Amino acid sequence: MSSNYKDLQLEDEKVFKDPVHSYVHVTDQVIWDLIKTKEFQRLRRIKQLGTLYFAFPSAEHSRFTHSLGVYEIVRKIVENFSQYDEWDNDDRILALSAALLHDVGHGPFSHSFEQIFNTDHEMYTKEIILGNTEINSVLKRVSEDFPEEVASVISHTHKNKLVVSMISSQIDADRMDYLQRDSYFTGVEYGKFDIDRLLRVMIPSKNEVLIKESGMHAVEDYLMSRYQMYWQIYFHPVSRGGEVLLTLIFKRAKELYESGYEFKQPPKYLIPFFEDRETVHDYLILDETIMNFYLQEWTGEMDDVLSELADRFVNRKLFKFVPFYDGFLTKLEFETLFEKAGIDPEYNLFTDRYSDMPYDYDRPGSKRQPIHLLKKNGEIREISEVSEIIEAITGLHRKDAKLYYPKEKVLNIKDDTIRTKILNLLNELS
Repeated sequence: MSSNYKDLQLEDEKVFKDPVHSYVHVTDQVIWDLIKTKEFQRLRRIKQLGTLYFAFPSAEHSRFTHSLGVYEIVRKIVENFSQYDEWDNDDRILALSAALLHDVGHGPFSHSFEQIFNTDHEMYTKEIILGNTEINSVLKRVSEDFPEEVASVISHTHKNKLVVSMISSQIDADRMDYLQRDSYFTGVEYGKFDIDRLLRVMIPSKNEVLIKESGMHAVEDYLMSRYQMYWQIYFHPVSRGGEVLLTLIFKRAKELYESGYEFKQPPKYLIPFFEDRETVHDYLILDETIMNFYLQEWTGEMDDVLSELADRFVNRKLFKFVPFYDGFLTKLEFETLFEKAGIDPEYNLFTDRYSDMPYDYDRPGSKRQPIHLLKKNGEIREISEVSEIIEAITGLHRKDAKLYYPKEKVLNIKDDTIRTKILNLLNELS
C-alpha cells in the first residue's frame, strides 16, 4: 500500500466548520478526493436521524456531517497514537478512509429503510467501496487492493484489529460523534461527555484501543450518556411512530404494485426494490428527496389506504400509542374488535418492539468486544471488573414495546359497545 498518492498532501489545508468539533481538518489528497465523490456527496441528502425530527424539530442533520465528524475523531486519535510504538503510521490513511466511508451505504430514512426493504447498509457500504463507483476509483489510486482493505475494516474482518476497533467497538469514533452530534441537534444534554478527555486516555495496543486507568470515569460518563440517549432520544415513541407510518406506507405501495394497481405517480425508482432485484446503482439513486416526493404525491392517490397513510406522514398526523406488554393483552384482541368495527387492523394497528444493552462483553451469548483498562502496573482489566457503575449496567437488556393506533377512528366507531371495549383495553394498557 505504498504510493505517492497515498502520502500526497494538499497545498492548502481544507476545513469544514462544525458545531461539534469546531473544525474538521483535511490535509490528505485521498480524503479530499473521497469527499468530492458523488457517492459521498449523496450523504448530504440522507438524514442522520431518520424520522426523529417529528419529535425534535431541529434534528435535521445529515449522514454527511456525521461521517466528517467520525473522520475528524479518528484523525485526532491517529495524531495522538503517533507517539506510541504500537501504532504503525502506515495504517493512517486506511483508518481515515474507513472512518470517512463507514456510513456511505445508508439509505433514505436510515434504519427505517433497512427494515422496510430488508437491506443492510453495511453490505451496501462494502459494495459501494468495491464496485464501479467514484469512491472505488479514488481508493484504487492508493493501491489495487486498497478498496478491499477499507471494506474489510468496515466489515470487521481486517487483520489490523486496532484499526477496526477505532471505527467499530463499544467505544469507537462512530459512537463518540453521533452521541455528541445528535445531542447538539436535538437540543438535549444527555449525549454530552468529555470527549477530549477520552481521546487523551486512549492508547493503542496490538488488537484494540485501550483506556488508561485514569480515564475510567470518562468512560463511565460516556456509557451513561449512550444509555440515556437511546432511551430518551433514539427510542422516542413519536419518532418511532413516524417509522411505523413509513413501514405501513411502503408495505401498501408494494402490495398495490404487485396487484397491478396504476399509480398516478408511478414509483419508478422504487420498482427494483418492490421486485427484489435492486442493484447498487438503483440504491445510490435513492435519497430522501426522492422518497419525500413519492410520499407527497401519494397523498393524492386513489387508493384510500395509501393516500391516508401518506397524508399522515407528510402532515404529521401520527398514530397514538400506548405501552404494550406481552401476556397482559394480545394484539389479536384489538384486531378482532377493529375488524368488528370495520377498521382494517393490518394498516391501523402496529406493535413496535425495541431493546438495547448499554454495555456487554465477550462472554457466552455476547458478540461485543469489551472495553479494557490499562492499569499503571501494566495489567489489562475488563472495565466492569473495576468500575462499580459499569458493572451495574453490564448485561442489562432493557426492552419496551408500544401499540400504535388511529385514535380518531376509535373515537368515531358507531357501535357503542365495541368502541367502549377498545377504549377500556387501551386505558388498561395506559
